[in-house]
Amino acid sequence: MTADSPLALFGGPPVIDIPGPHFSWPPIGDSDIAAVAGQLTSAVSIPDRSGVIAELEDSVASFLGVRHVVTTCTGTAALHSMYAAAGIGPGDEVIVPALTFHATATPLFHLGARPVLADVDKHGQLDLDDAARRITPRTKAIVAVHLWGLPENMDDLLSFSARHNLMLLEDGSHAHGATWRGQLVGSFGRAAAFSMNGPKPLSAGEGGFVATDDTELYYRALMHGQYNKRCRREIPADHALAPYAVTGMGLKLRIHPLAAALAATQLPRLEGYLTGREAVAARMRKALREVPGIDVPHPPAHARSAWYALPLRYDPARLAGLPVERFIEAVHAEGAKEIDQPGSTRALGEHQLFRTPGFLLPGYADHQEPDTDSFANAQRVHGSTVKLPVWHREQDLHLADAYTAAIIKVTNHHKELVK
Repeated sequence: MTADSPLALFGGPPVIDIPGPHFSWPPIGDSDIAAVAGQLTSAVSIPDRSGVIAELEDSVASFLGVRHVVTTCTGTAALHSMYAAAGIGPGDEVIVPALTFHATATPLFHLGARPVLADVDKHGQLDLDDAARRITPRTKAIVAVHLWGLPENMDDLLSFSARHNLMLLEDGSHAHGATWRGQLVGSFGRAAAFSMNGPKPLSAGEGGFVATDDTELYYRALMHGQYNKRCRREIPADHALAPYAVTGMGLKLRIHPLAAALAATQLPRLEGYLTGREAVAARMRKALREVPGIDVPHPPAHARSAWYALPLRYDPARLAGLPVERFIEAVHAEGAKEIDQPGSTRALGEHQLFRTPGFLLPGYADHQEPDTDSFANAQRVHGSTVKLPVWHREQDLHLADAYTAAIIKVTNHHKELVK
């Protein structure tokens, strides 16, 4: 097969004839199996900060360089606990990028607060000019989202939050180990929330955590979802929260010990994963750099991405108007089945929950539906994003090369697809 071979859609040989799936995460080895099996015989329920829970939280805190980490059952729960612990409540407004996974914002509804969607720039990062226009006396915080593992411009966000007296929070769910000027994502804001869902760079299968240097916020995160024994043992008896320790806020959001065991054995390998992904991402970006209709991300030299995915920008105008859906159909026919468009990670204003939340959530009947043009860039960026997996092992380079070859082949034959 060469780039000049007929398209597989039209009967030509596909670039890839290896049965899928071509990418799975996390890598499971003997040490992972042993850790989870060992935990089964040790404890399958840990109501306090001991055993594998303490081990994982200490290791993550050390990795990030923060004082406190509290684990949760999901990344969504981590975001919920972070917002609650940060004191966000009824009537407060929080500026959230209009392009992100919906859980960046949805926990705010359950606290009586209101997510305020600010548009993104052409690169998909928060447009601070648009964010500034949305500040009101009720605005309490702004959220940095490191989408696809690419760090936000933390210089600008730190300056912006200080200038407008806003709390800076981070959603690092895609970006474990990513850095900005050598500082790890998740250590810039007052607190950060991370997911450890299956495909995330650091995976527990399901899980999440809140990271912070703020001891008071840490206590409140415990109060939000770690009630009884953990709160009683960690929150000082003379603290104002102590009388609530048994019940907390009534939610149980603890991580499962088996999930914690998996994450704990994955964490020491994270740096190796990231180094491998960086090399593969660089190889793929180089291969696609001059391909018409395809734009690759160019992180600044002082930023390191976690490469949760490789987001390409697709421009149909440079491919005779070939719709992105037809492009993806063609690369799938070439065997590159793992290429897709983001689904739930999209312009949040397109989700019905952000248009008419009052239908599901009492107290939001007066919520104003966002104007259709208020997140125009988010819609454009989402509509033109095509994402690829990023492998981390040398033995998978043939797949990385085959995926870029499939894209090149389809772009070389784009006129046939338009016809």
